[in-house]
Amino acid sequence: MTVIGRMGLGLAALGRPAYINLGRDGALPAERTVEAMRDAAWQVLDAAYDEGIRWADAARSYGLAEEFLAGWLDERGHRDVTVSSKWGYAYVGEWRLDADVHEVKEHSLPRFRDQSARTRELLGDRLAVYQIHSLMADGPVFADAALQRALADLAAEGVRVGFSTSGPAQAETVRRALDLEVDGRPLFTAVQSTWNVLEPSVGDALAEAHARGLHVLVKEGLANGRLAVEPPAALREIAAAHGVGTDAVALAAVLARPWADTVLTGAVSVPQLTSNLAAARVSLSPDARAALDALATPPEEYWNHRAALAWT
Repeated sequence: MTVIGRMGLGLAALGRPAYINLGRDGALPAERTVEAMRDAAWQVLDAAYDEGIRWADAARSYGLAEEFLAGWLDERGHRDVTVSSKWGYAYVGEWRLDADVHEVKEHSLPRFRDQSARTRELLGDRLAVYQIHSLMADGPVFADAALQRALADLAAEGVRVGFSTSGPAQAETVRRALDLEVDGRPLFTAVQSTWNVLEPSVGDALAEAHARGLHVLVKEGLANGRLAVEPPAALREIAAAHGVGTDAVALAAVLARPWADTVLTGAVSVPQLTSNLAAARVSLSPDARAALDALATPPEEYWNHRAALAWT
């Protein structure tokens, strides 16, 4: 598979007016109406498809991301795009930038039934992967046999069942989820985790997941935009040597991991996408890799910083 073929487009920052990604101001429409955001999403989807990207990732909590994606697929007629989405969070931001709460989490059987019905109503048989959104090591699914059965039934229909992770205990979550079985078979066949040069702590667990046959997706390779907007000096130096942006080098570091099956870009404009995709032509030397490895921060410190980011 080509490097571009290993990349996907995440719609977290394109399906709703507010998100925690840095670098959105000036890249998104000045007036973030539903129509303007739909147009922006379709422009990036078109550009990504033209570049060879064939994976799009959404979630019920990404505002209208599933609706935007479904409309784009219907309009363009593309049948070769792998679609993944997530359930568990509900979007409650009412399309406001200043909402007190933007999303609410609930990993229950009723929430799964309600959200999966809506997802499949929109995406139909194009849905290839359905993930528990931000599973934790102590999540309800580990003790809820009825929910496990419902997820296994979805898998039996041909939809890959997966989970995404967040927080400093990602590795623990991944390893516990790998051992969850229904009828003697592993429940999960896909995992999506945050990995970047600032927060690589889940890497060994993802390598284990990959070795056991799970499809590994990597999100937040730019640390919610921090590595593009506020890059460390070492990252700037490597980018300058390659003649690309720091975003491209950060994503190249993810692509260099053999266990990373699909690396998501969260670009919100065509110029951002173009800059991100320059990662495909970056080959990192051993010295460059060592310099990037040295940027790792303690997971608790990283996630505390992320939690403090404002929704803009």
